[in-house]
Amino acid sequence: MTQSNQDMLAAARFIKEIGRGKDGARSLSRDDAQLLYSAMLDRRVSDLELGAILLAMRVKGESVEEIAGFLAAAEASFTPLQAPAGRPAPVVLPSYNGSRHMANLTPLLALLLAREGVPVLMHGVTHDPQRVTSAEIFAALGLPHAADAPQAEAALDAGQPVFIPIQHLAPKLARLLAMRRILGVRNSTHTLVKIMQPFARPALRLSSYTHPEYLEMLTNYFTSAAPAERGDAFLMRGTEGETVANARRAQQIAWFHAGEQTILVEKQQVAEDLPDLPEGRDATTTAAWISEVMAGQRPVPQSIQEQVAHCVTVAKDIASRP
Repeated sequence: MTQSNQDMLAAARFIKEIGRGKDGARSLSRDDAQLLYSAMLDRRVSDLELGAILLAMRVKGESVEEIAGFLAAAEASFTPLQAPAGRPAPVVLPSYNGSRHMANLTPLLALLLAREGVPVLMHGVTHDPQRVTSAEIFAALGLPHAADAPQAEAALDAGQPVFIPIQHLAPKLARLLAMRRILGVRNSTHTLVKIMQPFARPALRLSSYTHPEYLEMLTNYFTSAAPAERGDAFLMRGTEGETVANARRAQQIAWFHAGEQTILVEKQQVAEDLPDLPEGRDATTTAAWISEVMAGQRPVPQSIQEQVAHCVTVAKDIASRP
């Protein structure tokens, strides 16, 4: 539906602030950021302004207040999911990178958590021409993707790990993610989907970063701006961008709860023995290897086993809070 001129947001005043280059740009307030991103999601800015905003933020980088405002708008743009009652808090696994050089073991993490009785929701893209996505591995494992929120909730109730494509979970966000195909670069939405919390009740988010500047920004966000009532978060350097621990060397994992940071795993602990890993990285080979791990025919990589244990402990802790 085409928006009327009365509905459109005049974005020039925001672009004037954020569009002065890396050194001259000024950050938006949280309220202005939420107002602007809501308009972007609702198609209430012109295509020309949308492109200018996305590229300006790409050059400037997001501030903590901007991320907080953007995320508030993002989470308000779709209906939150209902988690199973009487169970540990749900664990949210964003999967937007896939793997290029090594096997993507994020689906293994999801299956191991579900086996421990933890509700697991993975959301992400279904295909990337250069990478092997978690969605493709889920399909190779015979696990169907949820087509909508009711299907996702039913699978969670049944104790199954769920993959829901971002276009079914949050279609407005999916549209902004797709701007990458037009502009050629990622935008703020790629950060938001990795830290958003899609449940109505508190949950544990597993978030990752790839560039060092995002470690500082996201640490500041989780300690100073993240709403405590939304639950907790783990933050780690991504394994090729994914939120699963590297099977060869464990990254640092930081736990954020009520504005406090605790280091759960120290970084760069090189595995003493080379772990048993898939021989290829394609979806079929990876799925077959994961099935053998789940059947007890191969060992779980130590770093992933430790990650699972921390997730289960914190998910239970969140559920026990008043």
